[in-house]
Amino acid sequence: MSPSISSGEVIAPVSGASESSASAVAWGPIIAGALTAGATTLILMLLGSGLGLSVVSPWSSQGVSATTFAVSAAVWLIVVQWLSAALGGYLTGRLRTKWVNVHDDEVYFRDTAHGFLAWALATLLLVALLGSVVSSTVSGSVKAASTVASGAAMGGVASGGGQGQAGSQGNEVTGYFVDALFRPANPAAASAQGPEGAAVATGEATRILLSSAASGGVSADDRTYLAQLVSARASLSQADAEARVNAVLQRIDDAKAKAKEAADTARKAGLTTALIGALSLFIGAFIAAVAAVIGGRERDEKEALLVVSR
Repeated sequence: MSPSISSGEVIAPVSGASESSASAVAWGPIIAGALTAGATTLILMLLGSGLGLSVVSPWSSQGVSATTFAVSAAVWLIVVQWLSAALGGYLTGRLRTKWVNVHDDEVYFRDTAHGFLAWALATLLLVALLGSVVSSTVSGSVKAASTVASGAAMGGVASGGGQGQAGSQGNEVTGYFVDALFRPANPAAASAQGPEGAAVATGEATRILLSSAASGGVSADDRTYLAQLVSARASLSQADAEARVNAVLQRIDDAKAKAKEAADTARKAGLTTALIGALSLFIGAFIAAVAAVIGGRERDEKEALLVVSR
């Protein structure tokens, strides 16, 4: 049953709101702003690299400290994002065409979105351009750190069965400590024992050190046997041989501790760099959006003044 309608009541038809066929996204200004931001970032990064190399010295007593260099690099990274995002966002807002029959709040939102899109596109372009360089740098740093750690600790060699490049590097480091164990007190008397005995003793000591690296320490039996080998091959008394074994094992532990400290320092540096990089990107996104609003507003104001002057 249809509702009754009084004779004096008039119902006006509701027409659908008209929608513009033009897109709200102006890709031309966005691409122009993104290219500008990307080029500015490259120029500033090259300038920062040059300035960084000018204050770094290979000598420990010269140049800035590592902390000062890290802080300066972080500040410069934020400045680079600030300047490049501001320039790219401003051009994005300034180069867009005027939106007619659009509320001021909508214009503000569109300018903000255009600045953000320009920043996002510039970031993606830089990642695509520098991705291979960054990946190779990071992988090289990680490989170098792992080589130092595995070479000093020799754990990777024992766990990996001495395969590949890691095995050869571990053997080289282990060989130094083995040579320190069997360094003869009287080289002339030791050489008379023949190379075969020296090879057997060296092989046994190497395997003991590698096994101890995997297990985390040298057992009492292995320590005693190493002292006997050293006493026989280096023409030392049992007490002197035990003292030498203890000294060499302590040097190995010190090397492992230094490797762990270096790896922890590299981990903290990588974490700090990642956090600062993320912060700089957030700052760049915000600055690009604000700069696009400023550029768009100036563009509309100048066009309005031009219309009034005519």
